[in-house]
Amino acid sequence: MFSHKVVELISMRTSRRAYQKRPIEREKADQLSEFLAQHDRGVFSSKMRFHLVAAEQADGDELKKLGTYGFIKNAPGFIVGGVEPGQFDLEDYGFAMERAILKATDLDLGTCWLGGTFQRSSFTRRVSATELEKVPAVAAVGHATPRRGTFDKIVRFGAGSKRRKSSEELFFHGRFGVVLPARSAGEFSTPLETMRLAPSASNKQPWRIVKERDKQQFHFFLQRSPGYTRNLARLGLADLQRIDMGIAMCHFDLAARELGLRGEWVHREPKISLLPDHTYYVATFLGSEIHGT
Repeated sequence: MFSHKVVELISMRTSRRAYQKRPIEREKADQLSEFLAQHDRGVFSSKMRFHLVAAEQADGDELKKLGTYGFIKNAPGFIVGGVEPGQFDLEDYGFAMERAILKATDLDLGTCWLGGTFQRSSFTRRVSATELEKVPAVAAVGHATPRRGTFDKIVRFGAGSKRRKSSEELFFHGRFGVVLPARSAGEFSTPLETMRLAPSASNKQPWRIVKERDKQQFHFFLQRSPGYTRNLARLGLADLQRIDMGIAMCHFDLAARELGLRGEWVHREPKISLLPDHTYYVATFLGSEIHGT
């Protein structure tokens, strides 16, 4: 799937908003397009498809609607996807898009997540999105400039891109409030760390993990920022925190597979009491020892 190790790609990838004025080489574009066609599924098998499209003049106008988050300079292309409605459509979209972004990183291309809403935009037109399909996010892709521009640095600083929550704030043992010791995480310490490094909107890192005691069983929860969903429907915006959850799940899944840590994803809500406010169950990763495979 990748020529580099997943852990290396995750460490290498950073959001890049300024690009060199040159196209993506045909060989790299073909490899990325082939990858998009072959890897269009997430954890919950939502119906999705992704395409690499060339930049157009109208894209700038669409991106301006996203404010500073949408400031992109000279990107020669975009990864654009469409997903049909489903219970976990946005989680799957984040999962699959992040996997594609890591493939672009593997090809020595820069990328930047752009989320918000792209319904009835130039992007939906170019992928011939149906009335059912949503386009909740796109990704700029191309050869990043050797140095970050001043505006890029300001945006990264404002979003806290270099700051990450500690593992003690994200990963718990048996129940919320009990920190997961490194020895209990065991071989899954690396997949968990790749989650901690995952990108998220405004660097909120809304994912939380509760590991079962004495079992390689990890429950994934979404912990929303207070008041986050209040204006989503009114403004027609995509729920980026659900996409963020999919991104984190992608990191965990790819790192675990690379390490030979077999398992499966299920939606089977655990009996965990006293959930923090604004916290919702999403999925569980069952390590192989749990179900005997």
